[in-house]
Amino acid sequence: MPIRIPVEIRPVTSADHAAWLPLWQGYQRFYMTEINAATSDITWQRFLDPAEPMHAALAWHEGKAIGLVHWIYHRSTWTTGDYCYLQDLFIAKDVRSSGAGRKLIEHVYQQAKAEGCSRTYWLTHESNSRAMLLYERIAERSGFVQYRKVF
Repeated sequence: MPIRIPVEIRPVTSADHAAWLPLWQGYQRFYMTEINAATSDITWQRFLDPAEPMHAALAWHEGKAIGLVHWIYHRSTWTTGDYCYLQDLFIAKDVRSSGAGRKLIEHVYQQAKAEGCSRTYWLTHESNSRAMLLYERIAERSGFVQYRKVF
């Protein structure tokens, strides 16, 4: 049975970069990818700019950042309210199944609802079966398949 730990969720501030970056790098390692430093720097600045639709929060346990979540608001042709795309979610390996991931997702749900969004959605890799155990309990699978072209 998973062990639940006390977790505080807070939006990132400019002082949180050193706590965020190792989690961001861990996320990239998990998905076996590498995002260049310049892109990560721009991403961080976007989180801090109130004019940007990009947001980030960290999960904290006993003064240490143990997880991150990033989300983006965007328009939809299907609803009058924006959609909230939960783009990235990562929990440090030693505290997975602690409840931190669920708390981060619920934080995004609360933020999206407060902004008048019509839905929150996300993608995960088909091999991420451990995370899907949580996702199946707190959301509905859409049935859509993603296609993309990278430029």
